[in-house]
Amino acid sequence: MHIKTELAQVGNRLDPHGAISFPIYHSATFRHDGLGESTGFDYSRSGNPTRQALEDAFARLEEGTKGFAFSSGMAAISTILSLFQPGDHLVVSEDLYGGTYRVLSQVFNRFGLKVTYVNTSDLAEIDKSCDEATRAILLETPTNPMLRVSDIRAICQAAKSHNILTIVDNTFMTPFLQRPLKLGADIVVHSATKYLSGHNDVVAGLVVIKDEQLAEKFAFLHNALGAVLGPQDSWLVMRGLKTLGLRLTAQEQNAQALAHWLSSHPLVEQVSYPGLPSHPGHTLQSKQASGFGAMLSFAVKDKSQIPEILKSLKLISYAESLGGVESLITYPATQTHADIPEETRLRLGVHDRLLRLSVGIEDVQDLIDDLRSSIL
Repeated sequence: MHIKTELAQVGNRLDPHGAISFPIYHSATFRHDGLGESTGFDYSRSGNPTRQALEDAFARLEEGTKGFAFSSGMAAISTILSLFQPGDHLVVSEDLYGGTYRVLSQVFNRFGLKVTYVNTSDLAEIDKSCDEATRAILLETPTNPMLRVSDIRAICQAAKSHNILTIVDNTFMTPFLQRPLKLGADIVVHSATKYLSGHNDVVAGLVVIKDEQLAEKFAFLHNALGAVLGPQDSWLVMRGLKTLGLRLTAQEQNAQALAHWLSSHPLVEQVSYPGLPSHPGHTLQSKQASGFGAMLSFAVKDKSQIPEILKSLKLISYAESLGGVESLITYPATQTHADIPEETRLRLGVHDRLLRLSVGIEDVQDLIDDLRSSIL
């Protein structure tokens, strides 16, 4: 089936009573009929029917072996990192979400996990950074917030030559536009708070594993650490998935229009959006994905514009997060990327003139008018 059909059918034809909307099993525990007998569900941390319906559906969407739903994207990332041992080394995208950097640099470093941050768009730099202790490459593509594009297939091939894992954060693209496991990745992770849910009403994370043996190891951590997604939130994510294709198609169309408009504006210095032919990763993104997404960042020429823009916007909300139906604007230097050292931020282009825009489904002319009236 086409992915739009798969999305629309999430949760359908699973309930024994014929419910089209899969039921929410608000139960912490499940009755056993006798000693050694189980319905397949015992305790909701270990498994819940509503959560399993989401996990199974999402594993199919990402074309992996098994899916796992978490209480947040960071819970998902943290559980992935728990696969590794003290002394293990990871090669990680240098331009990535600040929360991932924070948990690596301030939490897992205390447990002996070593990290080298590299430009994952540069295969030679990745190869040079791998050593005998390297166990995985963790990348975002496109990256947050500079929208740099990395060659997933080539990185996976390089990882296999070193006998290490490839982990891809696919939050910006979703399986509707990009499927890293098909390109050779071992693990794909999402902040399901974003596009997958799509309505800014739930916090969640999702992981899909390609290999069965690795999935078994990960299932142990999922249960043991216990940062699982509750049934109500699992249902909300399933509901959001049903319209993912429609939402993201509309959002990408708006993002394309906004990126072109911003690119021609005299007060804008630079626009980062893979859908622009001028973007360095445009051709690669066209090859490894079916679209460019709805995230963009832009730098204004004068930092004094920033406060006025953020204060004057009437339609676009100045708020963290992304991927919802409502357009949101963020100031990465003090919000999403505040934990990254200033020297690193500046080198990557996350400076005090940069704004990140998550484009929603509103009428694009209204979005342009809102930006224009805010000083642009």
